Amino acid sequence: MSSCNSSPSPSLSTWLPRSRRSPGEARRLLEKLLADTPGGERFVDAGQLLVSELVTNAVLHGTPLGRRVQLVLDVDRRRLRIEVHDARAERGPVLRAASGEDESGRGLVLVKLLAQRWGCCPRDGVGKVVWVEIAP
Repeated sequence: MSSCNSSPSPSLSTWLPRSRRSPGEARRLLEKLLADTPGGERFVDAGQLLVSELVTNAVLHGTPLGRRVQLVLDVDRRRLRIEVHDARAERGPVLRAASGEDESGRGLVLVKLLAQRWGCCPRDGVGKVVWVEIAP
């Protein structure tokens, strides 16, 4: 894991509700952003999986009722950065090994495998930011 310094001018920043539908909306937003970015197609497969995992974790574990999740996407020719901001600083991501029978618990293992860099840091104000960077 590394620093939490994000780009000063994100390509997309939006708020998503605490909803089962938010991971799908995050995937759609990422797909549109990458379609509008020269060379963006290089990041689609890993980006879709990672944005879905981070938003799902934020909705399920990091966002109390009545709060929203902030999604920040930044892409250039070198890398895609995904940030998910939520309201619970005390509940950081936990990398654990899931057994063959577990129905969940593999998401952060995928994050570690697919991302060149990833991390978690305090958010200005309330909560935390979980971020990943993907490079082709």
